[in-house]
Amino acid sequence: MNRRDLLLGGLAAVGCSSGLRLNIFNWSDYVAPSAIPEFEAEFGLRVRYGTYESNEEMLARVMSGNSGWDIVFPSEDMIGPMRDLGLLAEINHDWLPNLNNLEQEFQRPPWDQELRWCVPYMYGVTGIVYQKKLAQPPSAWEDLWRPDLRGRITMLDDQNEVFAACLKKVGFSVNSSNPNQLTAAQKQAISQKPLLRAYMNADVRDQLVSGDVLVAQAWAVTAGQAIAAAPDRLAFTLPREGFPRFADNVAILRETPRIRAAHQWIDYLLRPQVAADTVAAIHTATANGAALKLLPLELRANSVLYPPTSDLARGEWFTTPSVTVQRLRDRLWTEIKSA
Repeated sequence: MNRRDLLLGGLAAVGCSSGLRLNIFNWSDYVAPSAIPEFEAEFGLRVRYGTYESNEEMLARVMSGNSGWDIVFPSEDMIGPMRDLGLLAEINHDWLPNLNNLEQEFQRPPWDQELRWCVPYMYGVTGIVYQKKLAQPPSAWEDLWRPDLRGRITMLDDQNEVFAACLKKVGFSVNSSNPNQLTAAQKQAISQKPLLRAYMNADVRDQLVSGDVLVAQAWAVTAGQAIAAAPDRLAFTLPREGFPRFADNVAILRETPRIRAAHQWIDYLLRPQVAADTVAAIHTATANGAALKLLPLELRANSVLYPPTSDLARGEWFTTPSVTVQRLRDRLWTEIKSA
């Protein structure tokens, strides 16, 4: 046993004897069922685990700086704003010996090239999941405006994602900051509302499996879970106009007094087997390159989770808009939801 192993063992024992609790706030269905109890047993920590359905919900909960949470999982475009608001603690690479397990693409991601504020966790794409029985399967965002699908369409309850689909439909970037383009996208969203069943995130999975929803704008993780439950009836496509890519990251809140325990959780998630178990359990794509060889072939070859490079070339990472543009987007989104 080396000095580092001895130190970690001592810290785990202290955590156990003191009843230290780590407070983790994550997206729903985003960790293997075995992960938390195994982490608790190994490190002698108790975990309080809560879930959210959107970045906006998470941000609203932690904005006060006194939320009671230690760890959150922001998407890539949230890292800059949360850093600028002073909400994030810096990552100590010396406490993350498993950091090198990240896929090369995620060792210097564009949203945090030095991994100073976050560690990439899971990633994916946003596309369309649909019932195979449709006579005309969707292949483009514009198909989500088809009158014959009225009342059986859902869109994500996510400002960025809805704007992305609408912007792509009319030929613009998902990251457009042009007021005229954003207004044009808003008009598209408002014109679509009479056709919609609802704006839904992870909850759409069950409605797809039951057949109540025919087509849905969906994150790959949700689509993958739905398809796994009904492989003969559901399929997924990446719209020909282009689509967003997303990456969710694990980050430590500045408010936490449990900074060492928070790093232990992150390093635990970076273990190849832990990452592979999560992929197998929830059908998502991991940023952990070392975990890929541990996955069953059917997951490694799953084009919903790991689309071909030629398809990914049509994708765009979300970027952080200026304050002025974000205010415009917020106003337009409020008007969409209230229309």
